[in-house]
Amino acid sequence: MRDLLEIRWHGRGGQGTKTASLLLADSAFNTGSYVQGFPEYGPERMGAPITAYNRISKNPIKVHSNIYEPDYVVVVDDTLLKTVNVTAGLKADGAIVINTTKTIDEIKPLLNGYEGSVYTIDARSVSEEALGKYFPNTPMLAAIVKVTELIPEEDFIKDMEGSFKHKFAKKPEVIDGNMKALTLALERLQKVQ
Repeated sequence: MRDLLEIRWHGRGGQGTKTASLLLADSAFNTGSYVQGFPEYGPERMGAPITAYNRISKNPIKVHSNIYEPDYVVVVDDTLLKTVNVTAGLKADGAIVINTTKTIDEIKPLLNGYEGSVYTIDARSVSEEALGKYFPNTPMLAAIVKVTELIPEEDFIKDMEGSFKHKFAKKPEVIDGNMKALTLALERLQKVQ
């Protein structure tokens, strides 16, 4: 891992983007890393574009600002590719992870000339298969963990199981579905560029 890893998330209100960034921070913290996980708030409402951030490091993190030159970008809703410059500042040696069923030929014109690595996953089909509903945040969380290799997959799965047991203590019926969504996402993530 680099000394400091920065991730920017783009999603829409209600998709769990903020929650996914916070779960990533918790999981990285549990591996002994220093972390930051925070959203950028404005007058957000259900469906409005939102941004969240993660910083992860083996050393104390001294910067406390938004992330302008991320190593990785996660796009939870591919409709944002047309309205938000999701690749702004994205480092060429990093990657972008997009929730989409589109081909690279359909995506490429929307990436503003970004030539780095591009990964896609159909988080809708993963979450509907695993959970019976559309919750893209769990598959996207697994996808960024796999791309960054920040946390070994086995450790990540074990940590998330503990986290879900705590988070869903009053709704234990959703734990298995979320765990299935994580494992399916790890299997179905594709590098397309």
